[in-house]
This record gives sequence, C-alpha cells and structure tokens, in this order.
Amino acid sequence: MLAPYACQPGASRGRLHPERMSSFRSPFQRDRDRIIHSSAFRRLKHKTQVFVEHEGDYYRTRLTHSIEVAQVARTIAGVLGLNTDLAECIALAHDLGHTPFGHTGEDALGLLMQPYGGFDHNAQAIRIVTRLERHYADFDGLNLTWESLEGIAKHNGPLVRPGPDGGPVEAELPYALAEANAAWDLELDTYASAEAQVAAIADDVAYSHHDLHDGLRSGLFDENDLMQLPVTGPAFAEVDALYPGLEPMRRRHEALRRVFGRMVEDVIAVAQGRLEAARPQSVEEIRGMGATVIRFSKPLYQELKAIRSFLFHRMYRAPSVMKERAKVTQVVNDLFPLFMARPELLPAEWRADVAAAADEVTLARIVADYVAGMTDRFALQEHTRLCG
Repeated sequence: MLAPYACQPGASRGRLHPERMSSFRSPFQRDRDRIIHSSAFRRLKHKTQVFVEHEGDYYRTRLTHSIEVAQVARTIAGVLGLNTDLAECIALAHDLGHTPFGHTGEDALGLLMQPYGGFDHNAQAIRIVTRLERHYADFDGLNLTWESLEGIAKHNGPLVRPGPDGGPVEAELPYALAEANAAWDLELDTYASAEAQVAAIADDVAYSHHDLHDGLRSGLFDENDLMQLPVTGPAFAEVDALYPGLEPMRRRHEALRRVFGRMVEDVIAVAQGRLEAARPQSVEEIRGMGATVIRFSKPLYQELKAIRSFLFHRMYRAPSVMKERAKVTQVVNDLFPLFMARPELLPAEWRADVAAAADEVTLARIVADYVAGMTDRFALQEHTRLCG
C-alpha cells in the first residue's frame, strides 16, 4: 500500500505523446526500464565520478554511482510508503547529462558554452530524455511520464521563484530545460514529489559514502585522518571496540557501512517526523509545502559539512587530482572549438542536425550535445586522433 502522499501510478499525468498502457508494467516501471536501456545510461559506465575512468578499476564511475543512488532511494522510499519505482527511475536518470570527466568536464564545457546559453548537466539530462535519445518510431526522447520529468528537472528544489501574487516569476532557465518546459509545463516554481526528494538525498548519501571509500583506496588520506572527523571517527571507534585487531580492509568497510547506515537512518527518522507533523494527503500537498520533507537532521547536516570540506581539500583538490583535471580540461577545450570550426568531423548521424542548424548558437548546442555525450575514454581517443 502506498501512502496517500505518494505518486500513484494510476493517477499519473501521462506522457507528452500518448501511448497504450502496458498490461504488466506500471508507467513508472516503464520509465525506469527505458532509462536503463538508453544509450546515455550505458555511457555512464565510462564517465568520471571523481577519478578519471582509466585511473583504476575499483573507483566509482557515474554508472556505479547511479546504481548506488537508486539502491538508497528504493530503501528510503519503501520505508516511507512512497513509490519505489518512481524514486528509482529518477535516481537512475539524475546524472544522464554529465559530461566526460565529471564536474571538471562540465566546468570546461560550461565556460565554452557561455556565449550560447551555457551548459548544465541537470538540464542536459532533460534534453537527453526528451530529445537526444532517438530509438522510438513515434517520438524523440524516451517519452517519460510527467512525474519522472518533473523529478529529473527539480529534484534539488524549485527552479523558478514564486512572485508576489503567488504565480511564478520568470527566471533565466538553462535553454535545455526551458525548451522542455515550454513543451510541457513542469511547474518549476514548486517542490517536486517526495520520490524526487528521496532521489536527491540518496545522491548525497551515496557520494558522501563512496567518496570516502575511493579516497582511502587512492591513498589521498587514511583511516587516521577519518578518525579525527565527526561521524567517521565514532564509526571507527565503534568497530575497534567490537573487533579489536580487525584486518585493515574489513575495519575500513565495517566503519564506513556504519556511516552509511547513520545517514539513511537519519533521513528516514526526519522524514517520518515531518510527515507525521504535516499529515499531507496528496502529492500536491507535498509539492506545496514550501520546503523539502526529505532531508538530513540539522546536527547530521553540520557534521556532513565537515566531512565534505575535508573531501574537498584532501581529495577533490588534491595536487594529483588537479593535475589530471588540467589535462582533461584541455581535452574539452580543444575538441569543442575544433568541432565548431569543422562540424563535418562529427559522425554521420549528427550531420543532418548540423545541416539544419540555422545559426551559430544552434550549431554550438549540437556540438555540446556531442561532446557532453562522450565517455572519458572516447574523448581521450578522439583528442589523440584529431589533435595529436
């Protein structure tokens, strides 16, 4: 039984292009399956999370990160009586728009795209699922339900401020999102469903956990460093008390899974308390609450800020990572202007779009779509082939 504030499959607002209902899958299950079978989802296998794909087989990629986010989202959604299929769907799709080389690639492409409307990976995910996936006979994109599109677009919160009369205030949206919203109003001035909020917090849980794992494996810091931090320090102390002399890798795993458990338990407890206090009776009441219902408690949020600050300085901005960031930034900085100057270098399936481009802005957005869709290894190969 779903809670009254959950997204009910039978009450979905449907799809932009009407389709017959499946006899054995709910609308949100179909959305999830379409995302899993998309080309963009498969490419996440070779896209950076923190460490560039070729740096090691054990580090997380965008694909393994997305799977971990989906697992956390299903767990939290199930406990709260939410629609687990929709939460999983949004979690699996949330990083589809990422460039090669993670946030480094996004930063580089964003600067290159400034004259042409900018670049944002969340908006690019919407562009992928509404336009760029071209496998179906009747439509471009995946033709996802309104609820899935809403969740992908605004799982991190409203994107348009409400005006003094309660209506939305016009805001400068990323062009990819503005185009999709013009075709189908995603109500960008409200919060998203609780399922989308769960996907967002699951992203925070997953990367806060696995970046600690990957940082330890990389040697950028060690367990002694983590014992000085909130949350991680008590977790290691608990393991040491229960299992004195435990083999180092088991000790690490035991401690970090306690960190993981604490985050999930905290989110569930806070959500249960807020839902009990507000007693929403529909998903529309969730959207109109004016704040997220799914969040960390204030004490844990502050403790996690200390961990994220540690990771920022010791991992994301470590000299070895920054050296690699400089290399891959140059790859994007070389490829984008090359394709702008010589669009005939794009693969054959892109040439019809290039031929139809009426101006430089349209061409730049096509080139950005192509570059953003590259995997780490393909971008490096193409850079070697085309730039030497």
